[in-house]
Amino acid sequence: MQKKLTITIDEAVYEGLHKTIGPRKISKFIEELARPHVIRPNLESAYAEMAKDKRREKEAMEWAEVTFKDADYETA
Repeated sequence: MQKKLTITIDEAVYEGLHKTIGPRKISKFIEELARPHVIRPNLESAYAEMAKDKRREKEAMEWAEVTFKDADYETA
């Protein structure tokens, strides 16, 4: 379900949005910018989905192992 929202912005910003984004695409552009700041993802399912990516998991493990080895050489 969509809701209509009226906002007030500086004329130069409006002109820039209209010119750069396009007159019929501004709402979608603003929604995509705002969404990650106001809608929290389900982290448990997101992490489960990431864990299914075997190549990503292998790269992450290699990175972690190198990082742990580097920590052995640090002095306090």
